[in-house]
Amino acid sequence: MTRAELDKRPSDVASMFDGIADRYDLVNDVISLGQDRYWRRAAVQAVDAYSGELVLDLAAGTGTSSESFTRKGARVVACDFSQGMLQVGARRRGGASRRGVTFAAGDALALPFADETFDAVTISFGLRNTNDCDRALRELHRVTKVGGRLVVCEFSHLPVGALDRVYGTYLMGALPKIARLVTPRTEPYEYLSESIMDWPDQRALAARLRTAGWESVTWRNLTFGVVALHRGYRRS
Repeated sequence: MTRAELDKRPSDVASMFDGIADRYDLVNDVISLGQDRYWRRAAVQAVDAYSGELVLDLAAGTGTSSESFTRKGARVVACDFSQGMLQVGARRRGGASRRGVTFAAGDALALPFADETFDAVTISFGLRNTNDCDRALRELHRVTKVGGRLVVCEFSHLPVGALDRVYGTYLMGALPKIARLVTPRTEPYEYLSESIMDWPDQRALAARLRTAGWESVTWRNLTFGVVALHRGYRRS
């Protein structure tokens, strides 16, 4: 199934990820050569949540990183569109609410939270999977308190064009084959390859954050630009 087909049927994105929920974290480790742990740690450090804050971890999947936001005493809502991912995460942690983390189902395009609910919002490797990136960014802005912050951790593009094209060849050819060594369900990783190639570069994504209302937007590259970490603030 192609990216275009899934964009027309967003519910299929959720069902596709439901099907790999049990092995999702393992496959991510394998195809990224363990780099996904470094990327997620960088996102946690960028959010820098502390005691008394409420954080929205959108597209949280199984909640692997959500607990990391609680280290300084913050509370976290781990929200995802995939019921299968949330169920796996809650089962691994002994319930829907555990150690400062609450699991909640929600659509990034219509978040089930009131205006100005969260001190910080973050989304890692999920913005690219929404059916409308700009609307999702506006929704995240809506539920963030004035003075709050956004951190987006997402696949991006290598700054050198020739290297980015080589990287694209790897994504389209090798990545699904590597995933097949760990899981028989390779559709999500074929989708992953195509969606990364179609995704805007660092500067273009920063512009879309600003258009959605986020201010003081900055970004930095991780692993030579394979992933980019964008940060913005809600000033009003």
